[in-house]
Amino acid sequence: MKDIIADKNQIALCGLYCGACKKFLSETCPGCAQNEKAGWCKVRTCCLENNYSSCADCKKFDNIEDCKKLNNFIAKIFGLVFRSDRNACIAMIKEKGYEDFALYMAKNKLQSLKR
Repeated sequence: MKDIIADKNQIALCGLYCGACKKFLSETCPGCAQNEKAGWCKVRTCCLENNYSSCADCKKFDNIEDCKKLNNFIAKIFGLVFRSDRNACIAMIKEKGYEDFALYMAKNKLQSLKR
């Protein structure tokens, strides 16, 4: 199993931190951007089409919570079950930058900020 390290390339397009995910660390998932099987993910498709590193780069919405791709029904259920707050992750990336976000998430061994 890989160690949790601070690496901005391990930030998922939706703001989660793949670098602390058990599937990523056990090498059973390549991570969001490299997972070509994730063609179903509208967030991934949008970010790749617009050449965004994550939703934090999007200028279409003043409030990221208005994005229906990021805040869809499945994402809301996922967030509730896992107490995950992708919007808070995106806000932190916007505020502190990718490097500091990755450092914080790795240091605290977090895949997502908690609700």
